[in-house]
Amino acid sequence: MNKPVAVSEEVLATPVVAPEVGPRAAGVTGPAYIVLAAISVSHFLNDTMQSLIASVYPILKDNYALDFAQIGLITLAFQFTASLLQPVVGHFTDKKAQPFSLAIGMSSTFFGPLLLSVAQQYLVILIAAALVGLGSAVFHPESARIARLASGGRYGFAQSVFQLGGSFGTSMGPVLAALIVVPFGQGSIAWFSSIAFLAIIILWRIGMWYRPQIATRTMVRIEPHPDAPSSRRVTVALSVLVVLLFSKQLYVSSLSSYYIFYLIDKFGVSTQAAQAYLFVFLAANAVGAFLGGPLGDRFGRKIVIWFSILGALPFTLALPHAGLVMSAVLTVFIGLIISSTTSSIIVFAQELVPHRFGMISGVFFGVAFGIGGLGAAVLGKLADHTSIAFVYQVCAFLPAIGLLAVFLPKMPRHAR
Repeated sequence: MNKPVAVSEEVLATPVVAPEVGPRAAGVTGPAYIVLAAISVSHFLNDTMQSLIASVYPILKDNYALDFAQIGLITLAFQFTASLLQPVVGHFTDKKAQPFSLAIGMSSTFFGPLLLSVAQQYLVILIAAALVGLGSAVFHPESARIARLASGGRYGFAQSVFQLGGSFGTSMGPVLAALIVVPFGQGSIAWFSSIAFLAIIILWRIGMWYRPQIATRTMVRIEPHPDAPSSRRVTVALSVLVVLLFSKQLYVSSLSSYYIFYLIDKFGVSTQAAQAYLFVFLAANAVGAFLGGPLGDRFGRKIVIWFSILGALPFTLALPHAGLVMSAVLTVFIGLIISSTTSSIIVFAQELVPHRFGMISGVFFGVAFGIGGLGAAVLGKLADHTSIAFVYQVCAFLPAIGLLAVFLPKMPRHAR
């Protein structure tokens, strides 16, 4: 699903002329807080729309008698368009930045809920989900670039502010589904297009700020730091970071897509109560995503990566054996710890290959989406043949993959 991106040693090692995107280029001595807040709010609105897809699964399952494999394919349709196109968008905007592409891309997200609200066939549901994924594919690479441009040199902090909006947006989907879609039915999904319309307005204003930044950016020659890792180690490190993101995102995907069904099946709670429990996990996920970036700026990204992935392991192992209340408590710790790695992984990768910023951002955001979609489909098939409880017993061991962080190189002091 995610086509491998070949990054040769020659490309990694060769200095290139690239637009400067640090604080000097932005003309500020600190973060542009208004821009960071606006791009974070936009991320919130975008990911609220995304999370709505998974939150209405119980309704779609009942209305159309879907099995878990078909539920997984809906996630795959959404994630596939996002995964496939994000690296392409990032590679294109590396060459020529498009300040208003974010607002234009959000129009695809605008039409997705409208189509989903009137869908009467499974194929139409898949198309609606794919439209929302297409909007995300355009949004993430360029918005991550804007967050870095507005960072004032505090790259981890800026990435965390950006991720905070997305994480809280993800947590809002279950709440809005419980308050609006469950009582009013599938047709009420159309109202969520107003969220996308608001995002279009904000992103158009951000594009107006972004356009003169592009016009005034100076061109600098990026030379390798004397203490920077070799091109071979960079290639190994990028591979390790992809695998680490795999372990993190696949576990989060298992909770996002099937936790509602797990709680209903194991504890007999109502759909609305299960959505409330899912919100608790996703809210903790949002807080952890925000804390991870500043901690990476302060203590080093490699340390945060070690802690955030391996630190969640005891809690994920305990979750399949816990009662209802303790399950909620455990998911809070899991969300706080495991999500803190996202900003550090992305910024670490960006610093490994700074002259391919858009492409690297697109690859890693795309991998996250793609793994989530593919994993959801595979886990759904596994749940159909075994049980939801068995799926969580298997996924409990995923954070152990974090041991591969031992192969990450030591970065120069300026890029921690």
